[in-house]
Amino acid sequence: MSRPRKVTVSTDVHGHTAGWSETPEAPPAVPTPDPTAAAFFDVDNTMMQGASIYWFARGLAARKYFTTGDLARFAWQQAKFRLLATEHAGDMSQAKEAALAFIQGWRVDDVERLAEEIFDELMAPRIWAGTRRLAQGHLAAGQRVWLVSAAPVEIGRVIAARLGLTGAIGTVAEVVDGAYTGRLVGDLMHGAAKAEAVTQLAAVEGLDLSRCAAYSDSANDLPMLSTVGHPVAVNPDPALLRQAREHGWDVRDFRTGRRAVKIAVPSTAAAGLLAGAVTAGLALHRRHRHRPD
Repeated sequence: MSRPRKVTVSTDVHGHTAGWSETPEAPPAVPTPDPTAAAFFDVDNTMMQGASIYWFARGLAARKYFTTGDLARFAWQQAKFRLLATEHAGDMSQAKEAALAFIQGWRVDDVERLAEEIFDELMAPRIWAGTRRLAQGHLAAGQRVWLVSAAPVEIGRVIAARLGLTGAIGTVAEVVDGAYTGRLVGDLMHGAAKAEAVTQLAAVEGLDLSRCAAYSDSANDLPMLSTVGHPVAVNPDPALLRQAREHGWDVRDFRTGRRAVKIAVPSTAAAGLLAGAVTAGLALHRRHRHRPD
């Protein structure tokens, strides 16, 4: 393929064309790979306004996979867990059982297809432009960028692919013959689990965590933020904002004056997300209505 050329036209003193020449235009700059530095972005209320799994559930409701009443109860569960900040072991256990009920029997390719459709319809307009620019800045510097979310990893991968990022770390469900078994592989990707996953990925990929950056809105992600050399609080909740100020971390707020409580769909802790998701999911599971086939 020939290189694009720039045409230069010259004129004489009377404005008549005197001649022209072609010079090859420089190709677009390609970032030099920076193999030991990377960035890790939380998703809910960091990369996206609201919770990714809520928008996924809303998209399923629009497709009649469950009722709007189920969706309303799902939203209430999210709000309750956000406001009460329930992080007890019993709550996490309940959330894990709920997550299993939500996904059992669904096929991976159907979930991925639906996630792609629902991202384009409901999630893409809610990507924070400022956070996306931060991610693009890392890519432009030749660094890799991963999403790190409590949401199912399949949803995270779709979001990462749509945004042109490297990949995603998320909650992993066991799959046999292309369908979810109802068991998780490991624990929910939440709190300390995020820090452990980032540390393991760094070891595999040869990353220097002191040169890496991490971005989150929630104090739940303090373990991940503390793991890297360049933590950044994005749209921070009050607890994270206090920590960021105490440690001198960078703070970015793209909410243009709106507080988190004013956002229609608040982000949540993993327990709230997944336990809430199943308020709708269990109803679907009980009635066996309109499952993906």
